[in-house]
Amino acid sequence: MPLRRRAATVLAAATALTALTAPAALAAAPPTGLYGSGDPTYDGVWRQSYALLALHTAGVVPAASATGWLTGQQCADGGFPSYRANTATPCAPKAEDTNATGIAVQALTALGGQDAAVGKATAWLKKVQNADGGWSYNPGGPSDPDSTAVVLGAFAATGTAPQDVRTAGGKSPYDALRGFQSGCAAKAADRGAFTYPMNGKKAVNAKATADAVRASQGAGFVVRPAGSDVTADAPACTGAATGADPYTVLAPKASGLAGAAWLAAQLTAGGGHLTALTPGADKPTPDYGTTADAVVALAAGGQRSAATSAYTWLAANSATWAHGNPAALAQLILAAEATGADPKSAGGANLVQQLTNLGPAPESAKPSPTPTATQEQHKKSSSGSSLGTWLIVGVIFVASIGFGILLSSRKRRQG
Repeated sequence: MPLRRRAATVLAAATALTALTAPAALAAAPPTGLYGSGDPTYDGVWRQSYALLALHTAGVVPAASATGWLTGQQCADGGFPSYRANTATPCAPKAEDTNATGIAVQALTALGGQDAAVGKATAWLKKVQNADGGWSYNPGGPSDPDSTAVVLGAFAATGTAPQDVRTAGGKSPYDALRGFQSGCAAKAADRGAFTYPMNGKKAVNAKATADAVRASQGAGFVVRPAGSDVTADAPACTGAATGADPYTVLAPKASGLAGAAWLAAQLTAGGGHLTALTPGADKPTPDYGTTADAVVALAAGGQRSAATSAYTWLAANSATWAHGNPAALAQLILAAEATGADPKSAGGANLVQQLTNLGPAPESAKPSPTPTATQEQHKKSSSGSSLGTWLIVGVIFVASIGFGILLSSRKRRQG
């Protein structure tokens, strides 16, 4: 569903949670092979793909049951839904979404040996591309920068140049992304940032900017550390008064650098991280998820110093936002990869082991020691997409749309 509908759904679910006790919310056992013990309804494919992608990048060969769980979610026409509980029955009409499909493609491509599944998924993505060159969360809706970025990363991961994925009218994903960037007509503080469409208007959005910056560099969720440190600059608007807006003619990479300059300024203003204003809060709070997205985006454009500084802050606070959360741990592992840091020693925490412990024992590593009763209870209470976590994420998610942005991943289903 589109982001605004997604947020409404998450909040509705979160509101219903107030009538539930924690034990009741966690009564159902998670499906075999899935990372995390929480309800996968809204983020199953997203968090599984993120986890598989991060573990593979860290040199871990995930269990066959984990990969099999993901491939089993694919619908007959090639798309992936957020989650389907009964894979023996056909997918519900319009259940597939571009975000789940896009990240599943990236994960399965990285793991290898899944050519058939990847081929069907990419064919589905091409089929549901909008006329402007972009994608919406669910097919048929207007394009948004986040969905377009996830799909663009899927094609990049498979070796398909995103600029070659064009509509019948010749539009590419980059054409769609450019349409969301703030140019000389915007106030000076917003220039370079990307916007998210909401209620017929486009509002500057940090999450949209991070996703679009990464995609403008032709990158998916896995970014290798840059060898040099590039300065991100936004074009001057000296000729804007005459109607000559340089933003309208920027090449993709230059467009991404302009967005990166805005992101870097926001990180500096936030004290080394991004912030978000949640409903009812008196002041902005740290936006961990979007800061992690910004790290990868900046690294993709070669802004290594800014990316490393933000990653260092995230790693030092990993216990606050990532521990026990499969998608958040995966996000942080990939942020470490993008900056050349060691995810096995992130502020004293072994992120790879933490993520491994939330799923089936991997093929290429010894099983972790049997957890104690206390560890098991902690795992259940903090697991990434548990209903308690989704209550928090739902509130933050809505804040990212109307008030500022912080959400956890897949539109963002960080869980």
